[in-house]
Amino acid sequence: MEDDQTLTPAVDDSEPPPPAAAEMMSKNDVNEAEAPLSSSASASSSPSSEEEESQQQDEEDLKSLESELSTNPSNYDAHLQYIKVLRKMGEIEKLRKAREAMNAVFPLSPQMWMDWAHDEASLSDSSDDLASVHLLYERAVSEYLSVPLWCSYLNYVQEHDPSVRQCSPDGISKARALFEQALVAAGLHLSQGPSIWDSYRDFELALLLSIPPDDLKAKELQVQRVRTLFKRQLSIPLLNLSSVLQAYKAWEAEQGNLLASDSTDPDGIPSDVAAAYRKAVEMSNARAQHEQLVSSQDISDAEKFQNFMNYIKFEKSVGDPTRVQLLYERAVTELPVSSDIWLDYTRYMNRTLKVGNIVTSVHSRAVKNCPWVGELWVRYLLCLERGRASEDEISAVFEKSLQCTFSTVEEYLDIFLTRVDGLRRRISAGGDTKAALDYSIIRETFQYASDYLSPQLKDTESLLHLHAYWSRLEVTLGKDLVAARGVWESLLKTSGSMLKAWLDYIAMEIELGHINEARAIYRRCYSKRFPGAGSEEICHSWLRFEREFGTLEDFDHAMQKVTPRLEELQLYRLQQESAAVAELTDQREVPIKKTSREKRKANSNIAEEQSQLKRQKQTAQTFKKGEKDAEVQNLAEANEPEDTSTTTGNTDGTHDRLTKSIDTGKRKVFTDQCTAFISNLSLQATTITENLFVDFVKGLAYVDFSDEKHLTAAVAKNRKMLLGKKLSIARSDPKKGKKDVRQGLKQDGNTSDPSGAGGDSASKGSVESTKENEPSQFPRSAARRLGDNIQLRGKNTFAVPRNVRPLGWAADKPKPAEGGDDNPKSNEEFRKMFIKG
Repeated sequence: MEDDQTLTPAVDDSEPPPPAAAEMMSKNDVNEAEAPLSSSASASSSPSSEEEESQQQDEEDLKSLESELSTNPSNYDAHLQYIKVLRKMGEIEKLRKAREAMNAVFPLSPQMWMDWAHDEASLSDSSDDLASVHLLYERAVSEYLSVPLWCSYLNYVQEHDPSVRQCSPDGISKARALFEQALVAAGLHLSQGPSIWDSYRDFELALLLSIPPDDLKAKELQVQRVRTLFKRQLSIPLLNLSSVLQAYKAWEAEQGNLLASDSTDPDGIPSDVAAAYRKAVEMSNARAQHEQLVSSQDISDAEKFQNFMNYIKFEKSVGDPTRVQLLYERAVTELPVSSDIWLDYTRYMNRTLKVGNIVTSVHSRAVKNCPWVGELWVRYLLCLERGRASEDEISAVFEKSLQCTFSTVEEYLDIFLTRVDGLRRRISAGGDTKAALDYSIIRETFQYASDYLSPQLKDTESLLHLHAYWSRLEVTLGKDLVAARGVWESLLKTSGSMLKAWLDYIAMEIELGHINEARAIYRRCYSKRFPGAGSEEICHSWLRFEREFGTLEDFDHAMQKVTPRLEELQLYRLQQESAAVAELTDQREVPIKKTSREKRKANSNIAEEQSQLKRQKQTAQTFKKGEKDAEVQNLAEANEPEDTSTTTGNTDGTHDRLTKSIDTGKRKVFTDQCTAFISNLSLQATTITENLFVDFVKGLAYVDFSDEKHLTAAVAKNRKMLLGKKLSIARSDPKKGKKDVRQGLKQDGNTSDPSGAGGDSASKGSVESTKENEPSQFPRSAARRLGDNIQLRGKNTFAVPRNVRPLGWAADKPKPAEGGDDNPKSNEEFRKMFIKG
């Protein structure tokens, strides 16, 4: 058992759980709760007003409790209060029924059994009443191990049974049998067991004194009985064995066999008795610490549980099953609603004894104390089957288990399957059992399980397993193929989206040799939509089936059906993957907001960038000198509209038109007639370029201007510094001829990134291309144009001019009509082309 196991499982709110162990087993609580039995006839002839008010209150409480118990018979506290009021009022018949009703739902504590027996004993005046009290005590000692309860039982028999009281042979035999029964049940109890031994010995000593002195034979026989009892007790590990040894030595001295001595040493007694005594003392000392821990009263249930588990583990290591079982009984008496103890107890009994009335009793009491644990009911059903119990008894336990509230639906399923397993085994075994059992019971159980569990187990492996088991038994035991197919069809109505349900149905038909029926199922389900790759799997499964079982025509027919379905599924997968990639790319383009913690940890560069952004925004509105640094001012001037001065803004300016275009969300058409290509932008300029330019890709940007004048002014800013990097600014002209491109490559002498982000060499090529305000040639590129095809090479080929075809497009592009244009691509089209490539 693990330390962290829960002692009290949670149960459904619809059925209140049994009470805690302290409530059920406390010997004092019930005494306080139940007043002594009183008779209504003994009431005063002239009751006072206070007594009348008390009686009236009791009657009101009685009606309230009766109403509560009629609607909720599982209310433990209501049962206790109801019995208490009835005892107080002296309602004998109602009290008997109330106790029986409570015991039908819950086990009664030992103290409650003693109160019940005492009440009945006080009213008994005939042999029939005596028998009923005997029966009450027998029921009481069978529910929990309680030494005080056993002592009460023994005292009652000695005091009230006439045959025992008169020392008749039958009475003496009855008493001895009862004492032996008590010793078997509780005689090994280390701390409380001696009280039973002492009572037994006192009974035998009393018989010895009652024998006439002249009956020497009877007297010698009785002396031997007393001596045997002393020896038996001295050989068992119990507390305070030294006092028993002293009593034994004193008694033997009275018989003239030993000298009187108060010594606790086993000197002078027979050697075999002395050896057994020493061993018993040694065993008692080894258990003394465990006994002290489990007997503690001021500890929690969790601590007490662990102490018992440690004690049980110790006894298991010694290897005495009787002492282990005794400890389990003590544990469940102290902690009756601890499912962990009952589970461990039943597991131990199934492993050691397996069958017998004791094992059956343990399982029966386990489900009565913890009815919300499905595993205990499963073990109970198996225990009854091992013990060859009748079908009526097993069926009753099964039906009772389904009335309980379990925490998971799998527990209900386990109980159903256990019931079916038992029926299948007994029907298959044949013999006399087969005549009493019919397969219809299995079918009814399966149908009950399907109706009960299908809503909770829809589309699960558990429900599939249940129906597969059912269909197999319909074929093997029921000999009904139609019913077996009906089982699968009923499952497909509720769980038709499960691929395995169809495959298992097909597998059954193939196993039975029904190839055409299996093919018909494939035709029904190959076009269905299944989760994951199930749709493709069913198609491939059909083709494999036809390879192994079908003719060429069958295979061709399946191929004809499956091929378009697979193509459709493949296209759908590609669309899904493309949408996923597009979504991922869009997420990457959205700036991630910094958390407050990151903002607090921002370094001076971030603060400087935010300051530049603020100054740039102010410059776009007023263009005042001194309100921003020179680098951002140069860029602002390059975007300044024709009529805009250095001190005032103009709403007709390019910047405002671009901003308006972005805000309205309308697509802007780009013609590349007045566009500058900017590269080598600092990565920290992302936020700045969002405000100034429409298109940018991590270090690259296109800028469309309103006229040639502003474009020329912007190109003149080539090699200007921005945030520590030299900008490369050139006219965007993707329609330049092959000659200009090759000439540019010869001048460059290398094949660097077409974006121009390679550093100073890229900037130098851009400056040469802008001398004397001539239209700039295509920016430095690693592209080679062969005819109308452009082959891109190098690592950084993701940011190229808008009308350059993506990597891998080998086909020639149709030439435009004479006098026409190439329809330059917009920035948005370039992005889509980049993603698709």
